[in-house]
Amino acid sequence: MPEISVIMPAYRVEGYIGRAVQSLLAQTFSDFELIIVDDGSPDGTGRLADDIAAQDARVRVIHQANAGAPIARNRAMAQARGRYFFFMDADDWAEPDMLEALYALAEKNGLDAAVAGFYIDTYYDETHFERQKLSVPDEVFPSQRAFREAAWRLFDKNQLYPPWNKLFRADYLRRNGIEFPDTFWDDLPFNLAVFRDIERVGVTERAFYHFIRARAESEGARYREAMYEKREEEHRWMKELYAHWGIDDADSREMLARRYAERVVGCVENVASPGCRLTWPEKRAKVQQMLDSPALAQALPVARPRSLTMKLLFSSFRTRRASLVLLEGRFISFVRRHDRRTFARLRARR
Repeated sequence: MPEISVIMPAYRVEGYIGRAVQSLLAQTFSDFELIIVDDGSPDGTGRLADDIAAQDARVRVIHQANAGAPIARNRAMAQARGRYFFFMDADDWAEPDMLEALYALAEKNGLDAAVAGFYIDTYYDETHFERQKLSVPDEVFPSQRAFREAAWRLFDKNQLYPPWNKLFRADYLRRNGIEFPDTFWDDLPFNLAVFRDIERVGVTERAFYHFIRARAESEGARYREAMYEKREEEHRWMKELYAHWGIDDADSREMLARRYAERVVGCVENVASPGCRLTWPEKRAKVQQMLDSPALAQALPVARPRSLTMKLLFSSFRTRRASLVLLEGRFISFVRRHDRRTFARLRARR
């Protein structure tokens, strides 16, 4: 019975999965199993996974028809034997002491979730990238209330959004029936379910996981027809979580407001991108809907943007002039597609 089950959904990652798996097999902590779920990949991903499993008894491969990463993760969770779960994407990689450090933190403090910092490596060509470290200072929260009061800091540094910078106690997830919902951007609702009533959380400032933003950027650049509606839904989830927690301090309110307004910027860029086939009047009407939203009207007076770029964009939002905001979105989309390095720096400093 391994101490940790590492769960890795894999789809069309023939050129990446080798590096991801090798970074796991080289871990200083060896008492783990790796479950790779080949999610109906049309390339050589499944064959490579089988080759790896044939060489290391810790690796198991599940093959399934394409159903998406959430279903793949849930299927692996149902078969996992470890006391802890770690979720890893097949196109990322990890530092060699990641599992050892997270396991030690969780075991020493009896944690339901051990959270680490992580790196975002944004590639702007084949070999060069911008590296951003996101983390918060070391802390083991003495109570549920203490975690909830400090959670705004963790949300601010993206520590509570992804599944792959955390070690989760398996019986905590099972006892509470927590799985990944079958939806795009499933990470947030999964983590909100995890942290909704959690008792024991600890964080380390050290960063181990490298999130690679080369493939992710190309995915993120695609037009998402329902992005704005999804962001509205997520904002409601966040507000409901804080209401459930009974937390309503100024810092938490500001984080929620700024988080929402920043994501509206992304929604404007999504509509302004070439992938959106709406006409200019239709795009302008869509952006006007965003600017007239009661949620944005409530957020802007509270949000305190951290960069000059966001200050200027929020100021444009206050004018409620859809044409102006849409032109700004078009410029952001241009930079994103043609100067990934600058876009990565602007995003990191927002």
